[in-house]
Amino acid sequence: MIKIKKPTESSKVRSAAPLWATMVATFFGAGRLRPAPGSWGSLAAALLWWLLASQLPPAARLPVILVLIVLSVAIGIPAATLEERGCGGHDPAHVVIDEVAGQLVTLIACPIVWQALLAGFILFRVFDVIKPPPIRSLEKLPEGTGIVVDDLGAGVYALIVLQVLVHFGIFR
Repeated sequence: MIKIKKPTESSKVRSAAPLWATMVATFFGAGRLRPAPGSWGSLAAALLWWLLASQLPPAARLPVILVLIVLSVAIGIPAATLEERGCGGHDPAHVVIDEVAGQLVTLIACPIVWQALLAGFILFRVFDVIKPPPIRSLEKLPEGTGIVVDDLGAGVYALIVLQVLVHFGIFR
């Protein structure tokens, strides 16, 4: 009798995608961390932004984060597409470039203090998980576009709430 081996978690995330696509899609391995790879991707983005923004003059922060968002989307969509095709699953959990892009959207104009960054992280994760309308419908877009764009939507929702909190002086 032939036994069929059940795939393990590690075998589920092996991919035939090019290395560059896997590295970008997993945000250089953050998506391989467990549990909750999406949270690790968001955390990596928030920490990277905190480290970068704390070294930039305030006037340079907005242009830099906008460039990072554009790059993460422009490179992330094809990388997520290739990684999804390469591992044969829809929106694989280890693809976290979408969380990176959405987290960065959330942090646009965020004060560079730990309380605001933590609030932005939590808000983004909440909106990414609950996916209020019309975010859920954005997941239906094809391949990498659907993977990334729904997180951009969650990032916009979180950005709005975070900026309301900033406006009312919550992070003084």
